[in-house]
Amino acid sequence: MPAIRPSSDLRNKYTEISEFCHKYNEPVYITKNGQGDLAVMSIETYEKLVGKFELYKLLDEGADAMRKKKVRPFKEALSDIEKDL
Repeated sequence: MPAIRPSSDLRNKYTEISEFCHKYNEPVYITKNGQGDLAVMSIETYEKLVGKFELYKLLDEGADAMRKKKVRPFKEALSDIEKDL
């Protein structure tokens, strides 16, 4: 169940929100006038999320290169590297 708090809690209960974010590694959704407005999370959770997005992007680029036949066998690439050494 997501944690949903009013925007006034950012000012009045900041420590409580911060402790929740660090303890559960989940965002807290902040509402403004009863509508969703922000998602607040710990730096650690944010960095993990960004890391996943970066990994997915790299995997997608690799899959796209394979579809376009812009790759070569690993052994061939390794052989070329060994020649350069």
